[in-house]
Amino acid sequence: MTAPPRNVVFLSQRVPHPPDRGDRISTYHILRHLRETGCRVRVGCLSEDARDDRAIADLRGMIAEICAPRIDPRWRKVASLRGLLTGAPLTLPYFRHRTLGRTVDRWLSQDPPDVVFLYSSSMAQYATSHPGVRRVMHFAELDSDKWRQYADKSGPLGRWIYGREAERLLRFETAVAQTFDASLVVSEVERELFMRLIPSVEPVVVPNGVDVDHFASKGDEQREPHTIVFTGVMDYEPNVDGVLWFADTCWPRIRARHPDARFLVVGSRPIPRIRQLGERGDGIEITGWVEATPPYFDRATVAIAPLRLARGLQNKVLEAMSMGLPVVASPQAAQGLGSVGPDTLRIAADADALATEVLALLDDPAAARAIGSRAARWVREHFRWEHMFARLDAVFDRVTRPGHGSPA
Repeated sequence: MTAPPRNVVFLSQRVPHPPDRGDRISTYHILRHLRETGCRVRVGCLSEDARDDRAIADLRGMIAEICAPRIDPRWRKVASLRGLLTGAPLTLPYFRHRTLGRTVDRWLSQDPPDVVFLYSSSMAQYATSHPGVRRVMHFAELDSDKWRQYADKSGPLGRWIYGREAERLLRFETAVAQTFDASLVVSEVERELFMRLIPSVEPVVVPNGVDVDHFASKGDEQREPHTIVFTGVMDYEPNVDGVLWFADTCWPRIRARHPDARFLVVGSRPIPRIRQLGERGDGIEITGWVEATPPYFDRATVAIAPLRLARGLQNKVLEAMSMGLPVVASPQAAQGLGSVGPDTLRIAADADALATEVLALLDDPAAARAIGSRAARWVREHFRWEHMFARLDAVFDRVTRPGHGSPA
């Protein structure tokens, strides 16, 4: 395996620890890989709540330096509206912090790293004024397209605001891709979209991985019959939209067949509309934050990913499959996985198909177990983190090689 660079500045939207949500799962494992391969790492990120304090304290003992100023997400949403006056994307002021900016400028000017690794395009603003350092931009997915999806499903005001954000953010993402040394995405679907929207740059596909030792089932003893699980942060709009849609359009049909059916919604920060689902008295359980998700996967007999506003590569799908659960996913939630046979993953395009697939698995536990077993083997074959690190290290090796030229 190619050795990664020795001196890295690592920038991410959120504290890259613990791995309890999509972006943190990726940043945590990439950061851990850099540390384990001997890199000196300085981390710049933003802290959102008191739970981050412990994570920051843990990281201080593992890396060279960390700068993680606190932001208030509610105030940030208001402050980001200043972009309407400046013409900039609203995303950028949301993630802009003076202290972090000054610290990153000091790191890059006084002790330049071998490479700056940035996760999510909103963090690129911290490195745009330093063209002399090598910069690897991990887009994961184009955030501008997420806003386009929101615009397509919104009323007149939402269409205008989200459509504006999609246009302005794509303009920023294009400039970043054209001037940084490498652009990364998480799937072939993302690569195709990227090259359609930014045809001047070809990104490298570096998928998310799965910690298959952590997401390993302890067996069927804890399985609860007719129990369905969904995992994800529950103030994130694609998760909120998917869970509410499933609860309203699919769940009544499932409960009519199985009055004892339970639906576990496992994830932190449930908004009021999600919490209200747990008050309906129809078998829906809203957990809020949990220490670990594997015990909830082990309670369930089926996992679902009914996302309508999604693309990318869904960790929730990979983790459920790694746990040996049969998964029923929307096309949007599944497309980042590439080619997966129906005997390994069930895909349902609408509410009727989703309810039908879930009921079929609940009604045939032996078939559900067989699909789950194949899913666990498939994940271990294709999505171990070790495979992804080899791709990432090859990118680092290329951009830090003497004589490498920037895309600009």
